[in-house]
Amino acid sequence: MTTSSTATRVLDRGDGRGLQAVLLDMDGTLVDTEDFWWQAEASLFAELGYELDEKDRAQVVGGPMSRVIDYLLATTGVDLSAADLTVLINQRFVDLLAGGVPLMPGAERLLNTLAAHGVPAALVSASHRQIIDIVLQSLGAHHFAFSVAGDEVARTKPHPDPYLEAARRLGAEPGRCVVVEDAPTGVRSAEAAGCPVIAVPSVAVIEPAPGRLVLPSLEQVDLELLRSLVTSRV
Repeated sequence: MTTSSTATRVLDRGDGRGLQAVLLDMDGTLVDTEDFWWQAEASLFAELGYELDEKDRAQVVGGPMSRVIDYLLATTGVDLSAADLTVLINQRFVDLLAGGVPLMPGAERLLNTLAAHGVPAALVSASHRQIIDIVLQSLGAHHFAFSVAGDEVARTKPHPDPYLEAARRLGAEPGRCVVVEDAPTGVRSAEAAGCPVIAVPSVAVIEPAPGRLVLPSLEQVDLELLRSLVTSRV
């Protein structure tokens, strides 16, 4: 579960304005991989004789893999086990990653800003550990205190467990950890954990709500904004 030399960073201080940590989703938030996932799923099912459309894409965006697999099996009726289909989609996705992973606009600047100001960051993804470790080769594991994978918690997104686990390992209060997400599934997970949320939608529409700020790009996220989302709650 750990991607840096520090498994847990206990916080005995805030940053002076309430913010203790930033918890970031991976696919579609920091790296432009949602199209890769869709290509993997759509191309595989096309070979199996099933055409997936944009309605299906809106349903599978944001994972987790178990929910995606259940949906695809129920929708297409393809004669494969959930385990076999998971392996096939993951392998096709890994093949697509061979050329590297493009970062989302503003992602590198945001991560560098957090590091420069000593704000701990954790990567919290519904993707499996195998996928996270490949993506981190492009994203940079050094940006994060640790990462939490979807196959390392009892219940992954949309349940609150991944974000609660990240806050626990940081020694932080969930209400003082800002989550950055791109999909409704991840937003529900973060809000169930009690975290303020910045949503930057990648495919599915996300509406503003109390405690949730919706932005068009990570390029609009800076330290002042992150701090304001926490101080406005206290």
